[in-house]
Amino acid sequence: MDTKLTIKLNNGVITRAKRYARFRRTSLSRLIESYLDSVTKDEPDDLEITPLVKSLSGVIKLPEDFNYKKERSDYLIRKYS
Repeated sequence: MDTKLTIKLNNGVITRAKRYARFRRTSLSRLIESYLDSVTKDEPDDLEITPLVKSLSGVIKLPEDFNYKKERSDYLIRKYS
């Protein structure tokens, strides 16, 4: 059953979305419905953790003050320097 939904969006977003939908030969309603369906299909409660992932959990022990953002940044600087 289809139900009407009223939403408020920025005019620029609406214009771009209409252009995007027209380019893909679909309606804006169908586009929004498809997006909402895809982001709500697999809710976190429904996700199953595989035995492999469970076995890897907690394998790496990092110090309390470990700054992963700094480490990643340092790595990228070294890689691209």
